[in-house]
Amino acid sequence: MLSAFAVLLCVTALLAYLNDRFLHFPTTVGVTLAGALASILLIVLDALGLPGLRGWAAGVLETLDFTEFVLNGILSVLLFAGALSLNARQMLRQRRSILLLAFLSTLISTALIGFAAYGVFALVGLDVPLMWALLFGALISPTDPVAVLDLLKRARVTVKIETLIAGESLFNDGVGVVIFLALAGAAGLGGHGAEVSAAGVAGLFAQEALGGLAFGALLGGLGFVLLRGVKEHTVEILLTLALVVGGYVAAAALGISGPLAMVVAGLVISAYKHTLFTPDTQELVEGFWETIDQVLNIVLFAFIGLDVLLTETTGAQILASVLLIGVALAARWISVAVPFALVRAREGYGAYTVRLLTWGGLRGGIAISLALGLPDSPYRTHLVTVTYAIVLFTIAVQGLTIMPLVRRAVDATPEEA
Repeated sequence: MLSAFAVLLCVTALLAYLNDRFLHFPTTVGVTLAGALASILLIVLDALGLPGLRGWAAGVLETLDFTEFVLNGILSVLLFAGALSLNARQMLRQRRSILLLAFLSTLISTALIGFAAYGVFALVGLDVPLMWALLFGALISPTDPVAVLDLLKRARVTVKIETLIAGESLFNDGVGVVIFLALAGAAGLGGHGAEVSAAGVAGLFAQEALGGLAFGALLGGLGFVLLRGVKEHTVEILLTLALVVGGYVAAAALGISGPLAMVVAGLVISAYKHTLFTPDTQELVEGFWETIDQVLNIVLFAFIGLDVLLTETTGAQILASVLLIGVALAARWISVAVPFALVRAREGYGAYTVRLLTWGGLRGGIAISLALGLPDSPYRTHLVTVTYAIVLFTIAVQGLTIMPLVRRAVDATPEEA
């Protein structure tokens, strides 16, 4: 395990170096593309009669276990760090739009993509049951703004729009996981042994979501009490790290949403960080979390690119992927536009905000980790392949073309976008 992670870390560093020296893409986008191209090169060399290297690389990746690496590894750190970096008081002012998008938009997107995917799979001759198609809708709906937030900052997008995009993503990551687990329970895939009723699914959703939010507030309060009496930055960092890792494990043991708990805990600490930390220690604590957040994100996106090695494709799966890329974009636009109509006029967002949220709705590691975590079945490989295709499309195409839309948004409504 350690040797496999060492290989991944070295490869990630090399990809980041090559991107910084030659490609000059945003780092997360660049290492993903470089990793995917390296994987494709190994596949081509293997097909040309140079076996061995592809098998060795695939073995290293399988040793690490992407799902375990993300869901039970770095996700807690990434979500807490993302929440800590935000202006919690600004997010509180925008809570209606953020929570409406995070909950209602994710539910709408799950339904739209799920039912459309059921039809698309049938159209191309792939037999995927409706419940599995809905699982696909749940895992592909959460957005990951990591690769686009840096671009938004470079374009001098206002704090209001940046908070909206980041806040929605932080919460819909947790909401998407909860919906996925509830659907998995309904399908008898969630460790319940048998399918549960609609009331049971609703109860599981409430337990995971509300329990996660409440537990996150409790963790944040505990962190506030402990940090208030400490002035040494190394102890402060250690306390926050223990809060994240220990709290995430405790949430899993309690059967509640660890991702939502981490987001809320991070926001509580963020809201009071000027009170908890001196200016010097705040800079050191925030610097630690910002650095670990950036490093782990780069490793995660390199892993995404390299994991192309583990994806076996057929012609029908490729056709389904092309069709579902369009479906995912359309569903994202609808799922944002419908709830946004309820808050846009009241909260004064600009005309380009829906388009910015749609095209900036990148997918990432959570989608892939949930897909890879599905149990073995005749349908699993279809969902994994399509998930990879959509994730790579959003990172490579949307991530690299978002800037013109951002500039138009800024020029059209500079006071809002």
